[in-house]
Amino acid sequence: MFDSKRPTLLLTLSLLVCLWQSAALAQPDSSSSQSDAALLANLSPVSDAMLRSPADKDWLLWRRTYDSQGFSPLDQVNRQNVSQLSLAWRTELAPGPNMATPLVHDGVMFLASTEDTVLALDARSGNELWTYKHESNATPSARIGIALHGEKVLIPTQDLHVVALNSKSGAVLWDHEISANATDLIPYALRGAPLIANGIVIQGVTATMIPEGGFIVGLDINSGEELWRFHTVARPDGPGGNTWNNLPLAERSGGSVWVPGSYEPALDLIYFGTAPTYDTGPLLKPVDIPGVTNDALYTNATIALRPKTGELVWYYQHMANDQWDLDWVYERQIIDLPVNGVSRRVIVTAGKMALYDALDAQTGEYLFSIDVGIQNVVTAIDPITGAKTLHPNATPNSEQGHLICPFSNGGRNWQSAAVNPESKMLYLPLAEICMDTGPTTDQGGLLSTGVTLTPTPPLESDGKFGRLQAINLETRQVAWDFREVVPPTSAVLATAGGLVFGGALDQSLKAFDDRNGDVLWQTDMGDIAASFPITYSVDGKQYIAVVIGQPTIHTNIWIGTVTGFLGQENSPVHSLTREGAAIVVYALN
Repeated sequence: MFDSKRPTLLLTLSLLVCLWQSAALAQPDSSSSQSDAALLANLSPVSDAMLRSPADKDWLLWRRTYDSQGFSPLDQVNRQNVSQLSLAWRTELAPGPNMATPLVHDGVMFLASTEDTVLALDARSGNELWTYKHESNATPSARIGIALHGEKVLIPTQDLHVVALNSKSGAVLWDHEISANATDLIPYALRGAPLIANGIVIQGVTATMIPEGGFIVGLDINSGEELWRFHTVARPDGPGGNTWNNLPLAERSGGSVWVPGSYEPALDLIYFGTAPTYDTGPLLKPVDIPGVTNDALYTNATIALRPKTGELVWYYQHMANDQWDLDWVYERQIIDLPVNGVSRRVIVTAGKMALYDALDAQTGEYLFSIDVGIQNVVTAIDPITGAKTLHPNATPNSEQGHLICPFSNGGRNWQSAAVNPESKMLYLPLAEICMDTGPTTDQGGLLSTGVTLTPTPPLESDGKFGRLQAINLETRQVAWDFREVVPPTSAVLATAGGLVFGGALDQSLKAFDDRNGDVLWQTDMGDIAASFPITYSVDGKQYIAVVIGQPTIHTNIWIGTVTGFLGQENSPVHSLTREGAAIVVYALN
């Protein structure tokens, strides 16, 4: 017989269960809270020894190690099992420009999000441990990351401060404002992560069109006090002062330093790259004054400094008087390589042309170059000095334009290469896109010569604009490449598991076989990665972490460019889900 009271009883029981579940969800998970507290309590100070030789499980520096190789010795995730990778956790982030590099130490992840926000997360789950926000009225800008030392988290801010936080609580330990001349033009900015070397906090400063140019500062690790400053635009009365076409200091600009430096502890030298100037017009034609050139030191150079004093030990200018914004500001990777039968400690670096120069790390002596074949600006390189001969069409003129490769957005850009120190293989993300350049005018634009820079496919393009290039640094040969329609948008990560990870404009993350470029795994991350992927291990489990959905100007230019080339309907980026900013973390099933 039907019991009329039974539905009411069931409904009452259901409501009680729902109320119990809601109450349970509303209460903090005491076991989780205790675990988070223990994680912070057990967080050990990051010593100089740790920075020189990080534990395999940690990612303590921008590219994990002082040599900026972007390589991890972890191999739990490898060629055989990478197909089993799946999402381990995901934490939403605020929208805004960024080029994030998470750092991980003792199971705690430190992440600089947009608008000067720093998060400490449980690297196993994404649970928030603490958060800090630096308040300012500055316009949000993209920054590469943060640094760790002792019990400090060092962050550069949008308003030209460097702030030291307590790594266990997020409390401010000191706050130093870098002094700089005020300007109504594009402001100074801190884009790169700080480099901690020999107890000094070293921070590069960008100065795109600001009179007197960029610089690097060294700060005291305990107080933030400025100890030294190195100017990357030569002063008229100093070394290199006669290389600016006789311009007064107020009319010299550029030399921005917006990518973190590298450090060689055995030599006690830090290495930074510098950008060119956008004010190219006054440098276009050399003045007829004996002893004066238009090379524009120290733009487009590698500079080696003493971290304690800022003393310039050596410099090497890769490209004098860059008229196309094809700068050489990117990572300086340090590796041992045989050169003429002798092992040398070598700095390898490439500008936007994806043309690599190799220099002796101790002296700056030029050793060799490697060209991956996407540029048409340089036609010859002196084998002794590395001096580059330019194509006659590679100088702007007022009569006609030319096809210049690559586009000023870069054949390669801030998306760093990775190096496997065992195999001596380098993996570089590239874009195969050129530019139509118009005659010089007085209309201004990106560069003060007034040339137009319009992206265009290379001659005989097959419609594939993205490329991952493998280079054997021992043989100096291009080993293999993987090509696809969309350009890469993230740095690449190499691991001892025989893998190379990289993100692309179609919001994909791929794992490549480092021997041949075969795609062994890929996933749709839900948004575009314009960041630096890392890998780390906690409690014996390896994770791969990537920040997505915080695009840069560089990424947005590629979205418009690819859509313009292929048309709205045929563009792979036309129908992206763009789910928003987050950090996504993967592990084996």
